Amino acid sequence: MQVTDQPQNLFVCHGCDALQNISTIQPGNVAVCICCGSILFRNPKGAVERPLALTLASAILFLVANIYPLMKIKIAGIEQSATLTGSARVFLELGNTALATGVWVPSVLIPGFIIFGLLYVLCSIRFNVGLPYTKTILIWISRCLPFGMMDVFLLGVLVALVKLVALADVLLGAGFYAFVALIFVFAAATASLEVHQLWESLDKKSDEQLQRGLL
Repeated sequence: MQVTDQPQNLFVCHGCDALQNISTIQPGNVAVCICCGSILFRNPKGAVERPLALTLASAILFLVANIYPLMKIKIAGIEQSATLTGSARVFLELGNTALATGVWVPSVLIPGFIIFGLLYVLCSIRFNVGLPYTKTILIWISRCLPFGMMDVFLLGVLVALVKLVALADVLLGAGFYAFVALIFVFAAATASLEVHQLWESLDKKSDEQLQRGLL
């Protein structure tokens, strides 16, 4: 792995706040701060393909987790099942709109937007199709990432399971296993993202479209 500190694009180092020019680097290399040596950004091989594959897997798991029940509960011969959205709908039916929103928005709405929005952006870059609103979607993905709390929701489900096991027969459904897998795959997808490279690719595409429009 080679390290480069050659000039062209302005970057601010998160370690020492130094402003410096960094050139476009080849896949497999990293750009480092010339003052403190902190990594400014990476350009890994498969910078689009790897997150695209993981995001596609996340999208499939997300659909499975929302279509199939998380669990089935059997008490005194009465069986009930609940999906992710169904669990929020129960609170809504009980008149607790705030709790229903607090469950559904961070565990379903925001992760769904991030996953499918990211899939949209990555497909646009990977297949060079120039889909509209990719930059706007990428901005909103960056803003929403801290508010996706599927892991917190899972923790709540596990706490509820511990209490329910003593009161009823609990059978975990396909949705639960898909949801657990989704948390790990989604974490891998976001960890593999190099946002700088996505913006650079989108900027190049915009420049190409502008040049074609001027010809």
